[in-house]
This record gives sequence, C-alpha cells and structure tokens, in this order.
Amino acid sequence: MQTGGAGELERTERREREREALSRGQELELVSRIPNNNNNNNTMANMKAALAIALVFVGCCSNVVFLELLVKIDPGSGNLITFLQFLFIALEGFLFTSKCGTVRPRIGLKDYTILVVMFFVASVCNNYAFDFNIPMPLHMIFRAGSLIANMVMGILILKKRYDFSKYLSVGMITLGIVICTIVSGTKVESTQVLKNAADEDPMSVFFWWTLGIALLTLALFVSARMGLYQEVLYKRYGKHPKEALFYTHLLPLPFFALLAGNIWEHVQLANASPLQAIPALGVSLPLTWLYLLGNVLTQYVCISSVYVLTTECSSLTVTLVVTLRKFVSLLFSIVYFSNPFTVQHWIGTILVFVGTIIFTEVVGKVRSALAPAEQKKKVK
Repeated sequence: MQTGGAGELERTERREREREALSRGQELELVSRIPNNNNNNNTMANMKAALAIALVFVGCCSNVVFLELLVKIDPGSGNLITFLQFLFIALEGFLFTSKCGTVRPRIGLKDYTILVVMFFVASVCNNYAFDFNIPMPLHMIFRAGSLIANMVMGILILKKRYDFSKYLSVGMITLGIVICTIVSGTKVESTQVLKNAADEDPMSVFFWWTLGIALLTLALFVSARMGLYQEVLYKRYGKHPKEALFYTHLLPLPFFALLAGNIWEHVQLANASPLQAIPALGVSLPLTWLYLLGNVLTQYVCISSVYVLTTECSSLTVTLVVTLRKFVSLLFSIVYFSNPFTVQHWIGTILVFVGTIIFTEVVGKVRSALAPAEQKKKVK
C-alpha cells in the first residue's frame, strides 16, 4: 500500500510539473508576441539621428553656398542676411514653439537677455566681416578655431586646468589659423563692388582687412563666452533647445533698429539686382532675393538639425559631424568658387582639423566605443 501510494504521489507531482511547464510555455509565447517598445524607440532614435546628420550636411553646406553667392554680389549684405535669418526663425518659433505666445518659457526672459546680447553681437560680427575684405575660406578656417576661445574662457572664468594633449591641440589650431591669416594677409584683395576697384589704395584695403580679422576674433570669443553661459542656464533649468532657438532669435530683433540704415541700403541693392526667371511660377525675381531666400531656409534647416543632433547623439558624434561638415564646406568653396588656396593654406587647414580631432579625443573615444563590440565577438 505504501508503495502504491508513493507511486500515485509521484505521478501527481509529474502531472503538476507538466502543467507548470505548459503554462510557462504559453506565457513565453504571449510575451514573444508583445512588441518590444525599447527596440522600437531605439530604431526611431537612430532614424532621427541619421536624418539630423543628413540635414546638417545638406542644410549647412548649401547655406555656405548661398552665403558665398550673396557675398560675391554684395559683400556688405551681412546685416541684411542676419536680420532675415533672425526674423524667419523667430516667426517659425512664434507659431510652432510658443504657439502664438500661449506657451510660457521655461527659462526666464531675464536670463535670456545676456545670452541674446552675446548671440546678436557674434552673429552680426561674423556676417559683417565679409564687408572688410575677408575671403570665405579664411572666414571658415577662423570660425573652426572656436576651441581656442573655449579653452581660454574656461581657464580665465571657470579656472579649469587641461591635459597636455589639450594644450597641444589648441597650439596646433592656433598655428594653423595664424599661418592661414598671414598667407591671406600677403595678398589682400578688396571685396567691395566698386567701379574703380583696381585703383583702391592697397594700404586702405589692408587696413579694412585687419578690422575684419578683429571682428572675427571678437565673434570667436563672444561665442565661447556664450557657450559657457548656455551651460550655466542648462544646468539650472534643463535643456530646452527649441525654446532657446526661438528666444535667442526673437529678442534681438529690436537691436536691428540700430542697423536699419545699412539694412535698407542693401535691400535697395537687392531690388536692383538682375532679374531671374522662375518658369514654374511664371514670374521673374531679383537674383539677390532668390539667394537670400535660399540662405534663410537652409540656415533654418542647418541650425535646427544641429539642435536635434545635440539631443539625439553624443557630444562625440556632434563634434565629428560638425567638424566634417566644415571641412566639406571648405573644400566645396575652394573647388566650386575657385577661391585661391595655396600649400600654406592646406598646411594651416590640416593643423586646425587635426588639432580639433586631438582636442575632442575622437580616436580614443572611437576605440573605447568599439572595444565592447570586439569583446562580444571574442565571447561568441
């Protein structure tokens, strides 16, 4: 009897285990049918990042093309270009970011004031420099040296200390910019549209060129200080890139009243430019206004894509994309517009971009990012 009871108990336990196994199998099948939200979210994030990278190249590179086309027609149109860019982005932000003023800003307007003043000064100086005999390639190389200003500001204001590699990279960037500046300074040409441009005094041309270099230098350090101030605001209030983009373009608009005379003068020059037929619309428009429209739209695509990139990608990816984009723009400017570029210019350019890569520790970060993948392969 005891043996039969034990056998019955064993059979009962076996049946219980089979039912539990069957139940677990059904649960696993159900779970496998549930969509993996994490995978979907990662896929969406990757798609947004890829689209942002593509738009950075398309928007920013084409923006440089339209800018150079404008500068060749009217070198003094920098303030008009800046005003139209600010106006368009402010209108877009008013409609879609602030919802016609119904959405309150997360960062106080008082806190935006200092940021706005610095952004306005940097933007005006960068675009106005073209009126002071600054060629496009030198302009791009100079702006690529923003790391110098960032380091100087970090040492002076935040009392930061850096590794030797940082000082080495900044030394390379500085040397590259100095080489390009000196080489460009030996053959300065007037960018003014004058009837007797060939008769213009060389000393006067060189004097205005030095003022252009001073404007670019000022813009470089103001931009660096603005970056430090942005970090303070983001730590205090969190990151709100679309809001920041809107208010940094809306609040400076009254300052353009100080430049109204210059802007109106170049509006009239734009109106007087040659007409370009648009077969699709059946109308003809001044060529300068078509270039201005292209510049404003591509500037919006460029800057909004960079803002998206900063929220979707690591700082390493952003730095790589922006640096590569600048290099592509520089090459395009040299080849397409036949801008003079000597061996010394190439040496300076290589120093600037290699210095940037060393500063951002791209090689080390790429190796560390690839290391886990290699370890997984070895485990398999």
